[in-house]
Amino acid sequence: MPRHTQIDEVAPGIYRICTNTTRATVGFNQFLIDDERPALIHTGQHPLYEAVRGAIAEVIDPGRLEVIVVPHFEGDECGGMGRFGAEAKSAVLACSAIGAAINLNQWDYAGPVLGVRDGDTLELGEHTLRFLETPHVHHWDSMMVFEEATQSLFPADLFLQPGEQPPVVRDNLATEMCDWYRSAGLFAAEAPVVRVVDRLERLDPAWVHPMHGGSLPREALAPYADALRTKAYAFDGSIFGRELASELPAG
Repeated sequence: MPRHTQIDEVAPGIYRICTNTTRATVGFNQFLIDDERPALIHTGQHPLYEAVRGAIAEVIDPGRLEVIVVPHFEGDECGGMGRFGAEAKSAVLACSAIGAAINLNQWDYAGPVLGVRDGDTLELGEHTLRFLETPHVHHWDSMMVFEEATQSLFPADLFLQPGEQPPVVRDNLATEMCDWYRSAGLFAAEAPVVRVVDRLERLDPAWVHPMHGGSLPREALAPYADALRTKAYAFDGSIFGRELASELPAG
């Protein structure tokens, strides 16, 4: 499944691990924060575990991880959580409070789980994580993470760029982003997304590190935010380009 995986430092102490696969139309990113309490944001899918672990090992011993962040419950966000948690025995898995209540505390996961609410913080050393609850962008349990020292936002699936992208992207790929969202059927509605975009614009991050695509510096973000306010991208009856029936079959 993995075609190649690379790791690059995209902000002080923050490393983007990107794997492009033979089948997907997006790359899959995880972010390692190297600090007194090392943190991993997204684990990647279970089949990517060895590739992601190998990239982490270029910077730290993966057994030193103390925080594993799951922004929402989906395979590319947390498919490797069991294996990372088994090796990093002191690691806590941080997710939204609703994600802990309805998913991870009900799952076959042996490690500790920390359910966080909007505004909660977690000190790593030089870096501090602040959690933002963002339900329905794109799951009920979705949250985002803001790292205060580098002013870095980790928005999960928001602000993605399709295709194979470099570590830092300055091009305007907002139309391609919206076309991918609409084709995939990722967002059920646009209103929750616009609400979060307005909030993030007030936050004014210096860096945006999406799960798919390259990291966006502050000066590159405006076209993406504008597109999410003005273009159509919500579910319109298709899932990954496959049209769904609009009526139930006759009995």
